[in-house]
Amino acid sequence: MRLDKWLWAARFFKTRSLAAQAVDSGKVHWNGERCKPAREIRVNDNLRVRAGETEWEIIVRGLSDRRGPASVAQTLYEETAASKTRREEQAARRRLAREPAHDIKGRPTKRDRRQLASWQAGE
Repeated sequence: MRLDKWLWAARFFKTRSLAAQAVDSGKVHWNGERCKPAREIRVNDNLRVRAGETEWEIIVRGLSDRRGPASVAQTLYEETAASKTRREEQAARRRLAREPAHDIKGRPTKRDRRQLASWQAGE
């Protein structure tokens, strides 16, 4: 079965063309190597999928060319324990990180603009 079709059916990407773009751009690795969207995958293949800030290391457990409900899609793969802990740590860091937009109080004042200009100039 084609890799891009499986990624779409397993609900890692919303469309098959997005899955193909991700594979082409190197965001999906098959058994540790870059590959093409037409790569034939089998059960027990290892995949590393990066979508946005999230990265999964998974083992293919089933094949399907139809996109079904999320509960069925989750049976098509098994995530490694190391990948789960890494994703949970990243989620915790994102929750605890301060949102930069909270510090901004609207349009900068003249003094703020001068400070920013001097900082950008390296003074």
